[in-house]
Amino acid sequence: MSKVILHIDFDSFFASVAQQDNPILRGRPIGVTATNGRTVIIAASREAKALGVRSPSRTFDAQKICPSIIFVAGDFNRYWKISKAFINIVREYSPYVEVFSLDEVFIDVTATHHLFGGVYPLIENIKKRLKNEIGEYVTASVGISHNKMLSKLGSGMRKPNGVFEINKDNLADVYKEVKLSDICGIGRRIEARLNQMGIYSLVQLSKCPLNYLIAEFGESEGHFLFNVGRGVDPSDVIPYSQFLGVKSVGRNYCLSQNEFDMRKATQNVYELCEEVALKLRRLDKKARGVGFYFRGDKDISGRKTFDNYIDSGKELFESIQLILNQESGIKNYSYSFLIPNSLFINLNYLRQVNIWTFSLKDADSVPLSIFETEQKNQKITKVIDNINEKYGDHTIRNGFLLYADKLTTLPNGFMADKYERQKLAEEEQAKSLLT
Repeated sequence: MSKVILHIDFDSFFASVAQQDNPILRGRPIGVTATNGRTVIIAASREAKALGVRSPSRTFDAQKICPSIIFVAGDFNRYWKISKAFINIVREYSPYVEVFSLDEVFIDVTATHHLFGGVYPLIENIKKRLKNEIGEYVTASVGISHNKMLSKLGSGMRKPNGVFEINKDNLADVYKEVKLSDICGIGRRIEARLNQMGIYSLVQLSKCPLNYLIAEFGESEGHFLFNVGRGVDPSDVIPYSQFLGVKSVGRNYCLSQNEFDMRKATQNVYELCEEVALKLRRLDKKARGVGFYFRGDKDISGRKTFDNYIDSGKELFESIQLILNQESGIKNYSYSFLIPNSLFINLNYLRQVNIWTFSLKDADSVPLSIFETEQKNQKITKVIDNINEKYGDHTIRNGFLLYADKLTTLPNGFMADKYERQKLAEEEQAKSLLT
């Protein structure tokens, strides 16, 4: 029996929540801004999108496109509260609910949709509950298909508040309509490499032999792209209540201002490598895959799966540098921090850093190193972690980061020290109003 999988994706989630909570904003173009002091729009309302505003973009650029745009600060505590409420709703329609992100879920309703009169009545029921229990301005679009990849593709076909089904009968027509980048897992880097192979559409991808794709992308990505071309996705919907481990660990950070000093930019990257590595160690995980995305006056990205598992910031930083050197054709790899632009060849400034690790494995199941130096470094790292755990992050940090910014943030995106200063300022202002 063919599976029935739904992908439910909120429409302009952050902006819709703001409009739901504040009636003055309803029907108006709004941009949700980052809360770390950066003038960047992280989400736009459907009214703003209709006028050409896109995210991410600078508030200055958005105002040129739409002078009437209203800026509101993001509220991630509020988003998480609504997300949890929505998860509790959809759990009543199937035990197989996979939380894909803060504003989207997969639901396998193969065995349950008949209890609600079929797939479409079930979806209508969920939409009504969303309206009644969360609010009429927080809507969602739904994709229906026999696998996760196609259901996610379908949810974006009829936004906002739409429903679209992709099946074997209309798959060929859908593939003529959508772009390569509409598929989850095909980013700009992969799309560019496919273009170099003469592949510009999903229809062309469907005709590409497997051995060509493996030769260009390797075994794993080659098979993935081959399956994409044929509308195949063997992955199951994994209920979050049964999910036993994380798939990836990463860190995304938007700098408070464009950083033109490449040494400081390199320090920011190293600092985030340390944070990702610390997350891995706290989860008792090690990673074999490393990915990154740097945004400045141009975009730099890459990813690679290595032979060895790592969990230290130094190893993670060196892996990123190795990937960049390989892609740049540099054969004499140098990890010297004395070269400030060692990461950013031809990059004039840095504004955003995203670092992630994948192909994770429990640290206990990774064989111990036979090298005495590495064993010693692991012991030192454990001692440093214990000290920082007791006395606070950054109590002990790498010498290269001695005068670097501390990028640790609170969940809503504020830099910790900046947030404390803002709190004090607000308290002082409140006191002055009372006296």
